[in-house]
Amino acid sequence: MPIKQAAKKALRQSLRRQKRNLIYYHKIKGLIKKVRVLTSQKKTNEAKSLLPEIYQVLDKAAKVGVIKKNTASRQKSRVTRLISKS
Repeated sequence: MPIKQAAKKALRQSLRRQKRNLIYYHKIKGLIKKVRVLTSQKKTNEAKSLLPEIYQVLDKAAKVGVIKKNTASRQKSRVTRLISKS
């Protein structure tokens, strides 16, 4: 347990950030999983309709600092390539 006031505040901040980060991680993971399932079922039109939402979540996560910009870009390109292949 933190003893100093600054350490207590740092702990509160890190817990708040952790909650925010987990929300973004779960959104990203869930959407990509949906796309993978849809492409495996040959439902490319439904998968394509999820692309703007995936792009939006990835861009926002990169902007807030949850993931890095290049990571977001790489994930977007992989999802797009997955959809275009099927």
